[in-house]
Amino acid sequence: MKGLEDIATPRRTKEIIQRHGFSFKKSLGQNFLVDQNILQKIVAAAGLDETKGALEIGPGIGALTERLARSAKCVTAVEIDQRLLPILDEVMAPYDQVRVRHGDVLKLDLKEVFAEDFADVEKVSVVANLPYYVTTPILMKLLEDKLPLENIVVMIQKEVAERMAAAPGSKDYGSLSIAVQYYSEPELVCIVPHTVFIPQPNVESAVIRLRVRPEPPVQVPDEKHFFEVVQSAFAQRRKTIANNLKSRFFTKENKDALEPLLRSADIEPSRRGETLSIEEFARLSTLLLEAGYK
Repeated sequence: MKGLEDIATPRRTKEIIQRHGFSFKKSLGQNFLVDQNILQKIVAAAGLDETKGALEIGPGIGALTERLARSAKCVTAVEIDQRLLPILDEVMAPYDQVRVRHGDVLKLDLKEVFAEDFADVEKVSVVANLPYYVTTPILMKLLEDKLPLENIVVMIQKEVAERMAAAPGSKDYGSLSIAVQYYSEPELVCIVPHTVFIPQPNVESAVIRLRVRPEPPVQVPDEKHFFEVVQSAFAQRRKTIANNLKSRFFTKENKDALEPLLRSADIEPSRRGETLSIEEFARLSTLLLEAGYK
């Protein structure tokens, strides 16, 4: 295998695909990256070294896996498409530190995977070119499972990346922004044109880094309730925070109790959910819970 060019070139990617008779499945969101520059930026953003591990989701034919193997102590790649396993076996043959697991990452017990595959590394990052149709469920599973992660560096749809990194008051800010920022510190690494993929997707992409927080930026007595308040506040973006919360937590009989509660949280009832910071949502959730509105 020595002397072969990197996988992430149009020529080598096409050669591997043709030799194995591989055909892309649109239902799996398969788009293979063929740009060395972008790969370098992804791996650099993860801050890997010989003491750290990497978990990759959807390795495809191994373009990013190859780069991770050269930077990390060990790499586990989870691939859902069984047709790609023989290709990965072949191209990863020179790298003893790579383990390929066949499965759906949304169904895997990731704590078990970490215990088995990353027992002898100091820190682990998720580094992946994610299938766009399951980006949010995968990222929320990684964050909610509270895995011992340092970074999550992923290529996702640009629009979704912008929503994750959005600040209060911007058009992109919403419940996804708050959920991601509760668990991590998001930062856009770079914008990626559709021309660097085979086949080319119809949308622009972006690489985003989520630095996983050791502790959330706010303390709430009940996380589930906190996220329910956030979801309710964005149920209808044109409505005020008061009207959205009335629909979810209050009845006709007790709806008059909401405005005083909002004011005691220093939140004007006429504001919209998109203007509230994560700290204000935490304060509001706590007051609602203390007042018995679940």
